Parts: sequence; structure tokens; C-alpha cells
Amino acid sequence: MKRAVKNTAVMIRYKSGDFGIKITTQTRTDVDRVRRLPGRKRDPQGRFWTCPLNVGAIEKLRKWGWDLHPTLIAHLQKNRESVNDLSESTLEIPGLGMDLFTYQKKGVEFIEAHRGRALIADEMGLGKTAQALAWCQLHPRKRPVVIVVPASLKLNWEREANMWMDKPKVTILSGRKPEEITGAPGILIINYDILANDFEEYEKVTKGKDGGPDLIEIKTREVPYTGWVDFLRDLLPKVVIGDEIHYVKSSKAKRTKAFRKLVKGVRHLILLSGTPIVNRPIEIYNAIQMLSPTMFPNWWYFIHRYCDAKSTGFGMDTSGASNTEELHDKLVKTIMIRRLKSEVLKDLPPKLYSFLPIELNNRGEYREAEKNFIEFVKRRKGAAAAERASNAEAVAQIEALKQLAVQGKMAGVLEWIRDVLENGEKLIVFAVHKFVIDRLMKEFKGLAVKVDGSVTGKNRQLAVDKFQNEPQIQLFIGQMQAAGVGITLTAAHHLAFIEYPWTPGELAQASDRPHRIGQANTVNIYYLLAEATIEEEIAKMLDKKKTIINAVLDGKEPEKGSLLMDLIKNYEP
Repeated sequence: MKRAVKNTAVMIRYKSGDFGIKITTQTRTDVDRVRRLPGRKRDPQGRFWTCPLNVGAIEKLRKWGWDLHPTLIAHLQKNRESVNDLSESTLEIPGLGMDLFTYQKKGVEFIEAHRGRALIADEMGLGKTAQALAWCQLHPRKRPVVIVVPASLKLNWEREANMWMDKPKVTILSGRKPEEITGAPGILIINYDILANDFEEYEKVTKGKDGGPDLIEIKTREVPYTGWVDFLRDLLPKVVIGDEIHYVKSSKAKRTKAFRKLVKGVRHLILLSGTPIVNRPIEIYNAIQMLSPTMFPNWWYFIHRYCDAKSTGFGMDTSGASNTEELHDKLVKTIMIRRLKSEVLKDLPPKLYSFLPIELNNRGEYREAEKNFIEFVKRRKGAAAAERASNAEAVAQIEALKQLAVQGKMAGVLEWIRDVLENGEKLIVFAVHKFVIDRLMKEFKGLAVKVDGSVTGKNRQLAVDKFQNEPQIQLFIGQMQAAGVGITLTAAHHLAFIEYPWTPGELAQASDRPHRIGQANTVNIYYLLAEATIEEEIAKMLDKKKTIINAVLDGKEPEKGSLLMDLIKNYEP
């Protein structure tokens, strides 16, 4: 006999503002099925059930034959468009400063299809920054845009914004003490460390019962407007971009709380991370919740389903991973797009060059040394006189500037390297000075091997073999003169120059260490340059076209004069 009433499910809104699903059941079998829904609760009178609004629950109800209200069907469709559902790219972005690769266009279309709320999780080196900025260029009226990044990447985001976007108004925010932002804000770039407000301790006094002593508890509370987050919220940002979103993996961290506060109520949220989900799923939970709060019923469900959660007696251990294929499938069918280099190789050249400007923390000392060098050039009355008088003195002063530059940028360099290694990548770095190599070895002890002038014979090959074959050895540190030729390092497809030699030929030779027979990936080559220092001048000398990304690193000397003379001419008044 046919039922008079169907099983039905509708979307409801609680007084708290959260959404849920109201479910009616007809038979014992129906009840048993509903009991399998995470977070389900029965009405005290037994008239219906409720459960949190999430994609998984809607899919199960549809599979079981429930009559779904149109709002639930719309919610499902809205959150179920994957990159594979997109048609061949025909995207045109007026005013875009450079051409996107085909897969990058698809990434921008994915963000657009999800109404500006997406997780771009492409493998490192595939241009997540470009895709996020291209979407912002597609929507020039959606301002201000707040971009939150690790401190070492602020200058790079500024540079990329000026490359990809049409005359953007870019402001870099710095300092723990917020300052007034004047004029109509456009693109605001800030690092995670200065976003959060300060917290202060206070005493909470509870009156004692029956004349007993008062109970005093030490609590903490947020102090408004002591960090940047409240000032930024007051600007009513239309778009927030969070780079390296694993920076907000800890729900207890102040920067996580601040970032969640910043994005609350913001319509468009683009999160970037190259960290594979399979490693530590818990690190992506906050990102998922910010983008799509209804993706999973609650934190408890997530950690037990995907983090292999275990009780330790002191809390829950959520560092594990379980059902990772299921999690990956759910994410790519909803909010995440992830491409590997192996999947888009046809779009990529053999080598990709990137210029990453790094801030100095010794700017005053550097400027003083630079001033002395300029005075030296003046005293010699020009480059020709300096060449005749004292090449040795010129080289010594230039070397002093180079060393100050690398010392001043080292904090940013270390942060950048940590981010690369956090992504599970292997990385090759080249330096010149022994103090730089020693600092890197100390900082990444247990993860790194080195080849410098002190490593010879069998030990040299042993270091190479460890890097090539041992997963825990992620970093190869090479001294330009000792490791720039004669070795193969195909285990990595990321290489960074921390310091620079005197000839383009040395750069070209070092760049070829990972680009050997057996390398299946495009090699990403990064130039970590101290901003507004002699390093940028050297880069220009090594690259006669005055661009790093499309550098002509073919080993040829500059057409006229030596690198030393060209440098001196650049400093002539």
C-alpha cells in the first residue's frame, strides 16, 4: 500500500543563525537510516528529526529517496561544482597584465563558478598567486581586497599584483601598532603576525556561597584595536585572500582567531595552500570551515573520520590521517581545485623563473655602507678611474654590501624555506659565503645536507645520494663554486639562489643541477633578492633584459665592460 505522506527534508534556520535540516520519517527503516546521520537529534515529541546542514547529509537523503525541498537541492548544486564540470576555457579578463596558462584560466573559472569562495591547492610553483589576482582583476569593483600572507611573501605579493593587475593601488601594512589607512583602499597586504589583537589577563571574581571565600579566576580577553584586524574589518573588505592557509591550522592560535574574525561576513574568500591533504588533514579543517561551514557536521566528526583521532588521556591526538581518498574526493567535488605539475606539464616550459623580493631588517646599517660606497665612487671620479686605481678596494666594498644584504634578508629567507619544506617539497639552495651555509645547516639540522669547499670525494657523493634517495633529507645546500657543476639533483624541482656570483655562466650551471635527464617536472627557479640593494643591481647586470622571470641565463658575459664596472657605473652620482 502506498504511503499517504512521503519522507521529506527541508532547510531550517535556528535562532543562533546556523542552518540545519528538518527530516520527517515514516517507517522503522527510515528511522534507522536517519540515525546514521552525524549530529542528528530527535524532536522531544518524536514528530521529526534535525541534523546540521551539510552536503553529505543531503546526498544521503537523496539516495534514500527523501523528497528534498528546492532549497536543499540548490545548496547541493551550489557546493558540488568541480573543476571537471567546467567547459573549455573561454575566459577573457580585461586589463590582465600577463597571459595565464590554460590550467590557470581554469582555476580562475573555478573561483568564479564558486562565486569567489574557493581553496586553490595546486602544487607549489603552479601560480596560485596569479590565479587569485586574476580573479580580482576580473572584478575591479570588489574592493578593498585584503591579502594575508607570511611576512616573507609581502613584497612578492605586491610585485605580483603590479604585474598581473591594471594599475592596482597596493598598500603594504606593517608594524604592531596600526596606522590610519588614507584614501580609498584598494589592495591591502598584511602578514599573519600583526593581524591579531593583544590579549590581557584579568581577574574574574565569583562571590562565595553561604559566606564562603570569593573565587578568583585569572582569565584572558581580547583588547580591541591593538592589532590590525578590527581596523581592516571597519573597511568592510569585499575579498579576503589567505596565502599559505596552513598558517591558521591551530584553532587556539591568536592569528587563527584573528583571521576567522577578519573573514566573518566577507562574501568572497580565496584560500591558497600547496600542502597535500593526505599529510595532516587537521591542518585544513579551519580553511574548510571558513569556506563552507556546512561541509561537515562538526569538528568531532571530522577528526574521527579523517584524522584517525585517538584519546591520549590529555586530549585528542589529531595528527593522523584516515579516509584520505574520501576527503580528497569530497573537497575536489566542492570547494577545492588541486593540480599537480605532472598533470599540467604540457602547459609548462622546462624552467620557470621567479623573483622574490625579501625585506631587510638591517636597512639602516646597509644604507650607511651604501653611502660609503657611493663616496668611494665619487672620490675615484668615475668607473674608469676606479678601475685603474683600485679594483681590489671596489670589490671589497661591494662584497661588504653583499654580505650586509644577505644578513639583513636571512630571517625572510629562513621563513620562506620553512614554508617550502612544510609543503613536503625538496629544495636546492645555492649560496656563496660560508656563514650563510653554516646558518642554513644549523637551522635545518637533520633535514639538510651540504656540498661546499670542505666536502670532497666520497662525502660529496654521499651528500648527493642522501638528498636523492632519503625522503627525510629535504634540503640540499650548495656553495656556488663547489656544487654548481658536476652533480645531478633530480629529486627536487625547486631551486633557490640566496646569493649571486659574478658571472651569468655560474648561475646557468647551477640552474641545471635539477634539470638533468630523469627530471620529469618543470624546474622552478627562485631568486631571493634583498629589496632595493646591490643584489637587485647584480641581478640586472646578470640579466641584460632587466627581468628575472624571463632571465637570459645562457652563460654569456655582458656585452660591454665587466660586471664590476657596470655596478660602479650604476652608483655614479
